Amino acid sequence: MASPELNDILQMLKDRAQAGAANPPTLAEKRAGAEAGGKAFEDLSGITTEAVDANGVPSEWVVATNADPNRTMLYLHGGGYVIGSIVSHRGLAASLSKSARARVLSVDYRLAPEHKFPAAVDDAIASYRWLLDSGVDPANTVIGGDSAGGGLAVAALVAIKEAGLPMPGAGICLSPWVDMEALGESYVTRAALDPMLTREGIQAFAKEYLGDADPKSPLASPIYADLSGLPPLIIQVGTSEAIYDDATWLRDHAMRAGVDVTFEAWEDMVHVWQRYASKLPEAQLAMDRLGEFVNEKLGSAVTSAD
Repeated sequence: MASPELNDILQMLKDRAQAGAANPPTLAEKRAGAEAGGKAFEDLSGITTEAVDANGVPSEWVVATNADPNRTMLYLHGGGYVIGSIVSHRGLAASLSKSARARVLSVDYRLAPEHKFPAAVDDAIASYRWLLDSGVDPANTVIGGDSAGGGLAVAALVAIKEAGLPMPGAGICLSPWVDMEALGESYVTRAALDPMLTREGIQAFAKEYLGDADPKSPLASPIYADLSGLPPLIIQVGTSEAIYDDATWLRDHAMRAGVDVTFEAWEDMVHVWQRYASKLPEAQLAMDRLGEFVNEKLGSAVTSAD
C-alpha cells in the first residue's frame, strides 16, 4: 500500500497541473518553477557543493560526507531537454551521493529551444571527457539521469562507445524518456494516473529539442541505438507513469543487445518519484536500491567513512 505522503505529493502535482492549464506559464516561468519545486524537497544535510567548469560545461560537484573519493557519478537532470538545471536537481543529486556513496558531478547541459539536439549529448560527452582527463577511474564511474536525463544518459553511453572512450562501470535510468515520438500505449492507458506527463506535452518538448532532426536518431531516441557493449543498467519506473512503455522498451532493447539490465517497476509511483526522497518513504527506498546496485556493479566503497 502506498504511503500517506504519496497522496500529498499527488495532490500537489495535480494542483500544479491545474494551475498551469488555467494560466500557462512562459518558458522562463517554467524554468523558475522547476528550480523552486526542486528546492522544496532538497535535503542538503551532510552535503558540500562546488561549481566547476567541465570542458566548458557549467557543472557542480555534489558530495556527501560518506562518499568514496574514488567513486564518481556523472548526473544528467530531467526536464524534457527544455527545463531543469543543477539547481532544480541538486536535492536528487544529493540523495544519490548519499545512497551510492559517490561524488556526483551534476551537469548543466545546454537546453532547447536555444540549443537543439545534439547539444545536450555533446555537453554530456564533454563533461565525461573532463572527468577522464582529471584522472577519474571509468570503471568506478556511473552515468545516470532522470526522465530526459535518463534518455540522455543512455545516449551518452552510446556516444562514449562510438568515440572509443573508456566505458563507465554502470548506468542509472530513472523514468527514462527514450522515444521522441511518444508512441507508447501507456500515454493512453495510464493518462488518468499520471498528473505530470501527457503525450502532447512530451511531443512539444521533442519538437523544441529536435528542430529538424530525425526523431528516430539513435542519440535522440536510444531505443533505435545499438546498445551492445553498454555497461550494466538499472531502470526504475513507476506503474502510474505515462512514460512507462519507454522504460520497458529500453529494458527489452538493451537486453536483446546483451546488456545486464536490472528493471524495477514501482507500484503506484509517479514520474521521477525519487526526487522526493526527503519526504516520501518509497523514494528513499528506491534510493537505497540504487545504492545497492552501484555497490554490486562497482564494488563496495572502501575509503569513505560512515
